[in-house]
Amino acid sequence: MKKILLSLGFCALSLCTLAQDTTSLPGKSFGNGVSAGNLLPVSKIESAMGDQKIAEMKITGEVVEVCKKKGCWMTLKTPTGEAMRITFKDYAFFMPMDIVGKKVALDGIAKKQTISVETLRHYAEDAHKSAAEVAKITAPKKELAFEAKGVVILE
Repeated sequence: MKKILLSLGFCALSLCTLAQDTTSLPGKSFGNGVSAGNLLPVSKIESAMGDQKIAEMKITGEVVEVCKKKGCWMTLKTPTGEAMRITFKDYAFFMPMDIVGKKVALDGIAKKQTISVETLRHYAEDAHKSAAEVAKITAPKKELAFEAKGVVILE
């Protein structure tokens, strides 16, 4: 009798584990992908973060630019017109360079940060900006950024 009850207990536990919603979003997936549910538009990130400097979340947005060297970063359109930089956790994956204008879903960590002049210049060089444009970068910049562990191209 004890063996039967123990077996039934394990079966019930297994069913609870399998009942979790891990449905992935449809589309081309990179990294760990993105599960469905709780997606915030880019415009809601700061309000969702509140006073936190770092917050884990899933977001959606439109791609404005992709690194022209190898797809190692991209930017998303924001309501203010300022693009939000997206990097990929541990450079574990890269994005296709032809996804500008497409909608994406991301799972990862939103960060409020200050970007150094050196890093800003590096990003400008990756984007094939002219030497004159790179030289104009003389001050660090406060920005909202996102480190994605998974991305799905939705369109």
